[in-house]
Amino acid sequence: MIELNRIYNEDCLEGMRKIPDETVDLIVTDPPYKTITGGDSNGKNSIRPKGMLSGNRKLFKYQTNISICNWMPELFRVLKQGTHCYVFSNVLNLKEMMEEGEMAGFKLQNLLVWEKNNCTPSQYYMKNCEYVLMLRKGRAKWINDIGGSKTVHRYENIIGNKTHPAEKPVPLMAFYINNSTNEGDIVFDPFMGSGATAIACINANRNYIGFELDKHYFDIANERIRKALAEKAVGE
Repeated sequence: MIELNRIYNEDCLEGMRKIPDETVDLIVTDPPYKTITGGDSNGKNSIRPKGMLSGNRKLFKYQTNISICNWMPELFRVLKQGTHCYVFSNVLNLKEMMEEGEMAGFKLQNLLVWEKNNCTPSQYYMKNCEYVLMLRKGRAKWINDIGGSKTVHRYENIIGNKTHPAEKPVPLMAFYINNSTNEGDIVFDPFMGSGATAIACINANRNYIGFELDKHYFDIANERIRKALAEKAVGE
């Protein structure tokens, strides 16, 4: 039985089977996906910017056997009717994310952009953003900040002291959570990483459920949650 306000150290595909149909009010997740090579094959004399990836690769050791088509239908199943699902993506995976989302039953509500304060070197245009698919299940639902939120969101990226290679800023996750839920609602993140979604839920008085397969990041997430709860208790 899945309990609220817990992260489970297990494969999300296994864990989601324990969640009944149409249980959660919102999904916000940054799934593991392929990253983009700089495309350089000219060796040490290349004039391309330094710091680019040497080839297409995946960031996390546990993601080799999981595909979008495996988890997207489960997201659709556990989400309530008339609610939202936010999924982070880069340009390489964007088309597949959209197609798999539609095949699962989602409708594309909007394509959002997180503009960062840093960029990835590239000879094709330096990348200073990530994309966020805003999907909906069932009828369209308005966001809470009607007329105030734009499609490009500027939030400072975490530089130099990340607790996870793809860690997202808590204020960014809170932005989506506050716009698509009310206090007491249940937010689900199947790829919890180091816990940014859970911290945002704690600060916003939302419930959360999450999974994280990597024990190292699972432990980091729980320590961050412990500190967030202690800070919240002091503030009250």
